[in-house]
Amino acid sequence: MKRRVIQLGILTALIALPALAQLGMFTKDQLLAITSEWKGERFPDGRPKVSDELLDRLATVDAEEAWGTLRGAGYPLQFEGNFKTVNVKLGGPRMVGRAVTAVFVPLRKDFNDYINANGKKEGRVSRGQNSWVIDTLVKRDVMVVDLFGKIEDGTIIGDNLGTSIMTKTGTGLVVDGSIRDVSGNQEIEGFQIFARGFHPSALRNTTLAGINVPIRIGGVTVLPGDIVVSDPEGVTFIPPQVAEKVANEAERTHMVDEWGHKMLRDRKYTPGEIDTEWTPKMIEEFNAYCEAKGSKVRLGAKGKHGDL
Repeated sequence: MKRRVIQLGILTALIALPALAQLGMFTKDQLLAITSEWKGERFPDGRPKVSDELLDRLATVDAEEAWGTLRGAGYPLQFEGNFKTVNVKLGGPRMVGRAVTAVFVPLRKDFNDYINANGKKEGRVSRGQNSWVIDTLVKRDVMVVDLFGKIEDGTIIGDNLGTSIMTKTGTGLVVDGSIRDVSGNQEIEGFQIFARGFHPSALRNTTLAGINVPIRIGGVTVLPGDIVVSDPEGVTFIPPQVAEKVANEAERTHMVDEWGHKMLRDRKYTPGEIDTEWTPKMIEEFNAYCEAKGSKVRLGAKGKHGDL
């Protein structure tokens, strides 16, 4: 509870800063500052824009593979599980995209009046503040919402807003809160949802405190532009500056496993040989296999547990 109060205080203070001309949104300079380790392309507002090619490579990375790489890079708290899901199928496509973050807080009249007044000045025409977030989305974004775990009256979307999100992004939604119209959302092909719960009520007694600001999803701090990758265990939020490292190491693991399984099926090597350090001959055969498969993965002298 104390952590939640601190987070709310920080966001409220940010909204009050004169430098922030828009509703609870960091200026471009602030977004650049909090994501300064990312050196690549960005959206006009400063949000990191990892390439579509890298997103495609991350689409097969599972939680365990990402977990190990992220911990090694100094990011041990990037996975969150225990969601209820919609349109998430075992063995089916993963959800992957760039995070657009939003944070809601419990309703307080004076603060809510301030947010609505500023929204009107900024030309936000939608009646619902949840729609203000959807209005910012583009292809391959994933809407990630901190709704403080609210279930009843904490439904960030129904099937109409779900249709809009899918049309704009082609991905899905992560919400530390709930959704409604589950049956309708199930009919939106490919639209994957990770939520804390489901409820028939509409969103009420909440206020949108910020868009594209740091938020909390369970035990994870999520920044705008983080890469959201799902698998059957939950959702991993990958900082953009380590996304390529995650993809590289996952691809190496995939190829090592693939070649090792083939060698075992062909009875060329024993399990003991596959599971221990590989000989120079095995490394040479593995590299030739990767080349023939069109993979860029190669092992150096340190083998499968060392250099690429």
